[in-house]
Amino acid sequence: MALSLLLYTQSDNQWLFPVLWGIGLLLTILLVASLFLQRRKGRRLKSELEELDKVRQGNIEYEFVLKAMKLSTWHIDPRQRIITMESDYRDGQGNYKAAPGTLLEDFCAAMSRQDRQRVLSALENICIGRTGYFHQQYMICATLGEQAYWEESFATVVERDTEGLPTKIVGASMRIEEQKRLENDLITARNKAEESDRLKTAFLANMGHEIRTPLNAIVGFADLLPVVENEDDRNQLIQEIQTNNRKLLRIIDGLVSMSKIEAEARNLVMSQTDLNQVLRQIVDSHAQMVDVQSVVVASQFPYAQLMMNTDVGKLSEIVNNLMQNAVKFTTRGTITLGYDLPDGDHVRIWVADTGKGIAKEDQLRIFERFVKIDEYVPGVGLGLTVAKSHTESLGGQIGVESVLDEGSTFWVRLPLTAPQL
Repeated sequence: MALSLLLYTQSDNQWLFPVLWGIGLLLTILLVASLFLQRRKGRRLKSELEELDKVRQGNIEYEFVLKAMKLSTWHIDPRQRIITMESDYRDGQGNYKAAPGTLLEDFCAAMSRQDRQRVLSALENICIGRTGYFHQQYMICATLGEQAYWEESFATVVERDTEGLPTKIVGASMRIEEQKRLENDLITARNKAEESDRLKTAFLANMGHEIRTPLNAIVGFADLLPVVENEDDRNQLIQEIQTNNRKLLRIIDGLVSMSKIEAEARNLVMSQTDLNQVLRQIVDSHAQMVDVQSVVVASQFPYAQLMMNTDVGKLSEIVNNLMQNAVKFTTRGTITLGYDLPDGDHVRIWVADTGKGIAKEDQLRIFERFVKIDEYVPGVGLGLTVAKSHTESLGGQIGVESVLDEGSTFWVRLPLTAPQL
């Protein structure tokens, strides 16, 4: 009975097996396809994660470079002419940061007047595609309460439209005060080197003539002494030799004084002294250097005594140089050495002469080294320079008032108590 029932059941459901087999096969195919899709999706996800990690790593490296280079970054929309600041890793205080959407004109308004138009023109050129690169140095002055500072910026076009016009510009800026300081130091060093070369040339040109002239006179007159028998003639030769000796000594003294200044041998030796006594000795010594028939050397001291705490050696050298200058350029009239007290703390010593005078344009450079207004007058052009250097070391000022062909008044204003260096 059971066997007949089983045979009947199988005979009535022969179609069921193929159906079940087809369903199983379909499920297997769907499972395999699902596994393939999952695996493919997993690979894509892994690739995206790797790319994301690369981007994240790239951003870290990018930020590290910005910090190391101390840059600020920004971008420009060329069509709207606006600039937007992004990151800022610049050093220093008071850095100017343009607000988002700042117009280029407003951005450049923060710069110094001499830089403003130049930088704006360069930005306009890159915005319209006339140039593909921007590089400018400028000074920022807009930060309230802070000092102006130097900045250097670079920019380039990163996106263009179908017509080749820029659609996005990226840039970076950095502060360059240290660079500018080094540049200024180099310029100063170069100027000093050029000035040194100029002074060496002027020195050799002056020394060749100025030393040779009195030296030739000394040697020539000395050679004549043995053959001159007339006593008056011998005395005149001896006088000429002594005169040229003094000229040569003044030249050498000027060089020695200048070399001490160059070597910064400017330590003050302070002492209490009577100014009248110092000036009186200088007047007496220079009275012997002029033609008494044509020139009168006088003094004008308003006080019988004026005590002064100063370096007597430097003070004497200052006044001696001013007096020697007056003697050289005064052939008729008077040379007067005097002083006055413009206030209670300073004395103004002056030398007035009725000599040739100095043109207005030459008065500004008369105290420079080796400057000679009249090449026909003996001298190396160091006396006034030495006087100026010593005056400044004593904490004073020096100047001149002069009218051409009428005379000059050289003056020094010194503290009654000079500062200790």
